[in-house]
Amino acid sequence: MKKHYAAKSHILPVLAAFVLAVTFLCPSTGIAASAKSYFTVGHSEFHALTQNSKRAKYRSNWEKVEKHFSRCLKADPNGPYAPKALYYIGRVHEELGIQSGLKSDFRRSVDYFGRVLARYPRHGWADDCLYRRAGVYAKRLNEITNARLDLATIIVDYPRSDMQVKAKTALRKLGKYDWAIAKVSGGSSTGNGALDTVAAKATAKKPATKSKPTVKAASSNSKDPSGKAHLNVVRYTSSNEYTRVVLELDDQAKYRYQVLQPNPAVNRPHRLYIDINNSRLGHDVTASTTVSDGILRSIRTGQYNKDTTRVVLDFLDLQDYKVFPLQNPYRIVIDVYAPDAKTLAAQKAAATAHKTTANSKYRPPNGSKKMAGDLLEQLGLTVKTIMIDPGHGGKDPGAVSNGLREKDINLRFAKVLGKKLEGKGFHIEYTRTTDVFIALEKRTAIANVKKADLFLSIHCNANRSRKISGLETYSLNLAKSKDAVRIAARENAVDPRSISDLQFILTDLMVNSKIKESRDLASDVQSKTIKQVRRKYTVKNMGTREAPFYVLMGAKMPSVLVELGYITNKTEAGRLKSDKYLEYLANGIVEGILAYKGKIERYASL
Repeated sequence: MKKHYAAKSHILPVLAAFVLAVTFLCPSTGIAASAKSYFTVGHSEFHALTQNSKRAKYRSNWEKVEKHFSRCLKADPNGPYAPKALYYIGRVHEELGIQSGLKSDFRRSVDYFGRVLARYPRHGWADDCLYRRAGVYAKRLNEITNARLDLATIIVDYPRSDMQVKAKTALRKLGKYDWAIAKVSGGSSTGNGALDTVAAKATAKKPATKSKPTVKAASSNSKDPSGKAHLNVVRYTSSNEYTRVVLELDDQAKYRYQVLQPNPAVNRPHRLYIDINNSRLGHDVTASTTVSDGILRSIRTGQYNKDTTRVVLDFLDLQDYKVFPLQNPYRIVIDVYAPDAKTLAAQKAAATAHKTTANSKYRPPNGSKKMAGDLLEQLGLTVKTIMIDPGHGGKDPGAVSNGLREKDINLRFAKVLGKKLEGKGFHIEYTRTTDVFIALEKRTAIANVKKADLFLSIHCNANRSRKISGLETYSLNLAKSKDAVRIAARENAVDPRSISDLQFILTDLMVNSKIKESRDLASDVQSKTIKQVRRKYTVKNMGTREAPFYVLMGAKMPSVLVELGYITNKTEAGRLKSDKYLEYLANGIVEGILAYKGKIERYASL
């Protein structure tokens, strides 16, 4: 920004009234004039408030100023005043942070400065946004590295900026001057290009490192005043047969997708693109990420047009795919499957054998038992690797009652169960072994990538009535009772009313899910656990139920969610504190898994 307006405080209200009067008396000036008037009023009131220390103490006064800039954005979100409005909303939150001392205000300030940089990297105020953001990082958030990089970006990317001298002085004070310059010169960029029509630019970006399979993102709770959703996070989990990509937005948005077949003539792989309507690209989402593991080759993101964000996924192979949304936060999940040749051959052989036995009397040939065993293994019908998922974790404590946090019980019990299963010869994997947060959809993806044979999600139940108690086991399906809806809503962290929408989505996803196998596993786990626990304790059998749990959706293996008891019930909470009680629970689940495994193996001996 090349000039800040200095105005006497007693003239500003008169100017504001005059601008508004012109706007209302001359409607023919249209949208641009309306946006300009909102900005002019907001600008004048902002500077008036900075000069009035008494009024500046009150949050409501700053929020009134912000409304003018928000209206400017809504009136003309792509007009010449849009970047200026975003800049001043950042300034408003910076001033709010100074008054309140709250880091959340400074975070919002950083976010809005970043939005200017993402959408208008060559705008005349972009360098000012970098400079002010660097100041917030350094002075308010103590994030010195981020501050250094912003200042270095001014020096490297904006050589004619009037902020050059200030940026160099500030960077020298922060130290590591040469490092920051080298870091920025090595390939950083403040902007993101449009996609497909500028695919060459996207693929020319520096690939992300292999060690961190996540496209960098910085999610923000502050909504865009223009009403557009922001694509803030792009993450993936990939293997040689399966990939899950998750697109996380700060608001709900409609989307469309299409698969383009490969074209060897132009070296184009399998391609799936998703267009997200009425959305913007988050300022920290990487434009292009080269993926060197599994079937996912690359991810490219960009602002396809002013109202549409496009994400393009390139795959080395693609046999089937599913795309579905999840809530809180709003996510678009893309599952892509590409079974290897060995698995495809096994599936074909199984289908042929089924057809033969259905139409005639069939006598197994010599060596058929070994063949059947190999076939079962190729089809994933053996049980060797078990993924244990301790529910919740990190910032998500789960249910909290009677001095217990669900996340702690889940993790503690998962380790007890894992050791017992290892003692029975199973290979055990965990979605988490420490107190960390893992998104629900990430947990199933980990199990798929690890090619687990079973997936067990461990939880404790809760109810408003402290009298409710008992053990129950869930598998994935449509909810058939109010209790199932309630529990699914709690574990999914969504409003129960949204479960009806989820059930509609689930009808499409269930085609390839292990519904029957999961139901059988749940039955064996539930019955054996009740039998084992009742040797010592009186416990209510709540039975097996079905519900649409996020954490089970898309699993390629039989999957169940085990509720160890009601943490809100004083008796069961007391038991869950006891190592002895957890041992009984674990023994029961182990017996249930062995029973299920026995049934599967009997097929190979027929």
